[in-house]
Amino acid sequence: MNKKAILEGLLFVVGDEGITLDNICEIIGIMKKEAQELLKSLREDYNKEDRGIRISFIGETFKLTTKQEHKEYYQKLITTNGTNTLSQAALETLAIIAYNQPITRVEIDELRGISSINIIRKLMAKDLIKISGKSSLPGKPNLYRTTSEFLDYFGLATLGDLPELPNAEKVEEEQELFTSIYKEDKNEIK
Repeated sequence: MNKKAILEGLLFVVGDEGITLDNICEIIGIMKKEAQELLKSLREDYNKEDRGIRISFIGETFKLTTKQEHKEYYQKLITTNGTNTLSQAALETLAIIAYNQPITRVEIDELRGISSINIIRKLMAKDLIKISGKSSLPGKPNLYRTTSEFLDYFGLATLGDLPELPNAEKVEEEQELFTSIYKEDKNEIK
């Protein structure tokens, strides 16, 4: 079992959330000293010139981040025409934010049923959404809302121009089309 490879995978999986030293110890089943040595060794690997990521210690957690010296290339990626279209997941996340703003990332995740942190980052980089404050919920999570660039992107004058969401009663009526009005009589079969 290669513990350094496991640590690298853990850092990748946790993404922007990061992972604490205690969590690393608990998950891998090692002592703090060994976890620190693994982190130091992996950090040295990433600090080499031929690597594009590094390990950062931010807010009591360790996470993988990109190297600052490559920032201009990451910005080009975001603004390149081929990457300027929105994926289905990005459109879904954007719609959730537009119709429910201001909204926290956790609320977005609950509605989507999957983590949205990377999509939120991309939407913020494209300036389609922004942080509009802090929620009063525990932990004071960020609140997200759409920007004027969002309106421009979709050709809207105001948020009031968004199409109306389907009515719940209408959805029930549509479901009735698939329900048979005929009931099987189990007593009839002998």
